[in-house]
Amino acid sequence: MVRPGLRSGSKKRIKRRVPGGTSRTYHIKRRNYGATCPLCGRPLGGVPKDYNIVRWGPKTVKRPERYFGGVICSTCLAAMLKLSVRGTST
Repeated sequence: MVRPGLRSGSKKRIKRRVPGGTSRTYHIKRRNYGATCPLCGRPLGGVPKDYNIVRWGPKTVKRPERYFGGVICSTCLAAMLKLSVRGTST
């Protein structure tokens, strides 16, 4: 029997055939990744929620191609740019 920590329904089961000819079941925990803006707390647009893509995916898929892409949301970035152009500091 599988150990008790792997008997949960939240584990994803993947069946693989190993080089010895037998098949094994691997239990993988699904992790959700929620990237949020550090200033306002809104979720970032253009950033995938799948942890495996964020961790091992290509760089162009991980974040949008703009200034502070994947770090700050678009509304906070627009506000920061307006403040910097107008010469006021916070």
